[in-house]
Amino acid sequence: MKPEPTQSPKHLKPTDYLKKILNARVYDVAIESALEPAKNLSRRLHNKVLLKREDQQVVFSFKLRGAYNKMAHLTPEQLQRGVICASAGNHAQGVALGAHKLGCRAVIVMPTTTPQVKVDAVKALGGEVVLFGDSYSDAYTHSVELEKKQGLTFVHPFDDPDVIAGQGTIAMEILRQHQGPLDAVFVAIGGGGLIAGVANYIKAVRPEIKVIGVQMNDSDAMIQSLAAKKRVTLPDVGLFSDGTAVKLVGEETFRVARGLVDDFITVDTDSVCAAIKDIFVDTRSIVEPSGALAVAAIKQYVATHKTKGETYAAILCGANMNFDRLRFVAERAEVGEEREALLAVTIPEERGSFRRFLELIGDLPGGPRNVTEFNYRISDSAKAHVFVGLTTQGKGESGKIATNFTRHGFGALDLTHDDLAQEHIRHMVGGHSALAQDERLLRFVFPERPGALLKFLSLMRPGWNISLFHYRNQGADYGRILVGLQVPKADDKAFAKFLNTLGYPYVEETQNPVYRMFLQS
Repeated sequence: MKPEPTQSPKHLKPTDYLKKILNARVYDVAIESALEPAKNLSRRLHNKVLLKREDQQVVFSFKLRGAYNKMAHLTPEQLQRGVICASAGNHAQGVALGAHKLGCRAVIVMPTTTPQVKVDAVKALGGEVVLFGDSYSDAYTHSVELEKKQGLTFVHPFDDPDVIAGQGTIAMEILRQHQGPLDAVFVAIGGGGLIAGVANYIKAVRPEIKVIGVQMNDSDAMIQSLAAKKRVTLPDVGLFSDGTAVKLVGEETFRVARGLVDDFITVDTDSVCAAIKDIFVDTRSIVEPSGALAVAAIKQYVATHKTKGETYAAILCGANMNFDRLRFVAERAEVGEEREALLAVTIPEERGSFRRFLELIGDLPGGPRNVTEFNYRISDSAKAHVFVGLTTQGKGESGKIATNFTRHGFGALDLTHDDLAQEHIRHMVGGHSALAQDERLLRFVFPERPGALLKFLSLMRPGWNISLFHYRNQGADYGRILVGLQVPKADDKAFAKFLNTLGYPYVEETQNPVYRMFLQS
């Protein structure tokens, strides 16, 4: 149970919060983070986008502001007994850092789903980590039990006026750093502490500026609560944006959001991945998913309202990203920006059809497209099913490409927004094939340029058949490709000449035990 605040939340007006924010103790541990223009994104959106760089804090998140402000207001007796908190990671680091600064004990209860980078960071700051449950709400319940047993003081991650006031200092800095026109500030919402602080300050000082809250479409507890006019507990929350994965928003943060926030937007995983890439392009920094929610929302807001010439601020609230998650983010960013179309295409299993299909890719309306992915395994004597990725030139283009393929005799299914295809099926095309007789398997390094694959096909003998093909663009100058070719024994010399003439580095894998186990009949 969180400790009773010194003043009942229902009596706190924006002017009350304004006083608390102006007197907040945050700069013992926090810096005044930069407010930087996102030049590339602004140019693309035809609106000025400002990035509030809370990822630059020593714990790579805004959370140390509210945590320290709360702890700095505790009595010496409370500090001597120690503090406890429940957190998905960023608040935990703020509490651990604050405890280290104030010289007190800090017990941190974290969900078992917390990225390891955050767990390690808390331990490095001297926090005692307890892992419990799958979400913040589970960890919170356990922390309340430990609070009572050990006589600790609970430092709430969001539902506390002192915590809210600490987060509100971000809005104070934004308005001081940018005194010109500002149309809206976009704020990620988990439990609501950040948006409560930001909204209270902005509506007290410059009420004409819109405050727009952002949630993941699978973790929208605040939006559902406002629709129901009461706090709603979600049965489950999506964990991609672990920093905002909260099942139940705060009582005080709900009250503030209901009264002061102008609008709310939900974003999905693909759009957040695209926003992470946008931020990287402009800053060369990688934020965590929750840190990119505001940018994803700005892009969605501009597309919906067709705005031009306005100024928006996005709070990059955190950058505690596990390195291993970057692979997933990179995969989904292109789809989120709709720079890549994913298609399932049916090709007649006959001589020359593969080449005709590649020529059609080079002759698509709007100009040739680069192949970003190609997965194929021979499985039928009459038709071949291939999984192909292509670069696109704008949103909504994948369906038109699919229609164009079908019109030219290659049945196509648009998989661009199909989660099963993106997450699993693209990696599962293949297997044993009784049709793959005389198959030789080779790994090639192809130059990443148009025509490289057509050169490969043009040098092949007509009697050799491609029985397997796997390629995925990895953003390098060279692509790594796995090819299965059906080459009769009598053509061994001709095949060796073909490889030599081709001039692409290769390794033959026909005797590789992994190939023989999973792909060869």
